[in-house]
Amino acid sequence: MNSSAEKSSRKLDIGALDRCGAAMVTAAVFVLCAMAAPAMAREAKLFPPLDLFAGKPKLRGSLHHRVAIPLPRPRPAEAPKAEEPETAEKPAAPAKPSEPPPPSACRLALTEDIAIAPSVPDIKGPGGCGGEDLVRLEAIVLADKRKVAVKPAAILRCKMATAIADWIRSDIVPIAAKLGSTVSDLDNFDSFECRGRNRVAGAQLSEHGRANALDIRAFKLVSGKSIYLTDRTVAREVRESVLHSACARFPTVLGPGSDWYHEDHIHLDLMERRNNYRICQWNVWDPLPQVAPLLPAERPAEAPPREVAAKSDAAKDAAKPEAAKSEQDEIEAEDKPAPAKPKPTKKRR
Repeated sequence: MNSSAEKSSRKLDIGALDRCGAAMVTAAVFVLCAMAAPAMAREAKLFPPLDLFAGKPKLRGSLHHRVAIPLPRPRPAEAPKAEEPETAEKPAAPAKPSEPPPPSACRLALTEDIAIAPSVPDIKGPGGCGGEDLVRLEAIVLADKRKVAVKPAAILRCKMATAIADWIRSDIVPIAAKLGSTVSDLDNFDSFECRGRNRVAGAQLSEHGRANALDIRAFKLVSGKSIYLTDRTVAREVRESVLHSACARFPTVLGPGSDWYHEDHIHLDLMERRNNYRICQWNVWDPLPQVAPLLPAERPAEAPPREVAAKSDAAKDAAKPEAAKSEQDEIEAEDKPAPAKPKPTKKRR
């Protein structure tokens, strides 16, 4: 090498030579590094190194000269957004609050002019209990704006509540009018209840569990009198009128005589069956006979004389001692001597 090459070699980046020295494995590799030294020296003149360790102690093997790395220009504001790959999963949109379903046609028809029946949320209970389009039937509004209170309020499907309201307004009110009064209260014995039929464990789900049935015991009148539908003391004509009206409107009517579970109330429901099959089982019993008075009535004067009954055997036995006594008296009388007869006296002439 000439003197110029030696001067250039002294100005070489020490870190680069260190890297070459660390990479030399054979003498051939060392020769290649020496041949590349002049080119590296010229590059160092064009791009003078930055001394990052000025004023600081230099550590052995550390880099004293670094080349400035160019950075990318900032992205202009008007640049289009980068399209996301189709396979990338988009974040799930936040769930919107569920909106209540629109009111049904039944709900729109059951206005406050017919009944006080606010809507209640749908019920979804175990075993299929519950239902949709439910209302709480609190009162039935009559044509003259008077109200028939449902006590207690009944949870029913809208269609069942509408059927009860129409029945009271169209049928029961005229029946009460014949008695000289009008209906004021409806005695609700049972409405919605998640249970089997007749509350028997394991039985088929009752229509009460579907909010599709109502049990009624009585109607109370404005006069204060109550009409108990299973009371035999209520006029038979009244009970039969209620029976015929109920069976004409409801597919299921159960009362006394149907089973032992409906002897004190009437069951009504809107259960749908094949071929529109209907059940009407309600026996209107006759009134019970009146209890006989404690004392017999006074015998009328025109009544025929009573016939004396023949003596009984006991009476005959009681009469035997008397007969025996009379016979003994007769025997004793025979044993006594007859009294002496007086001698006849001759008459003097």
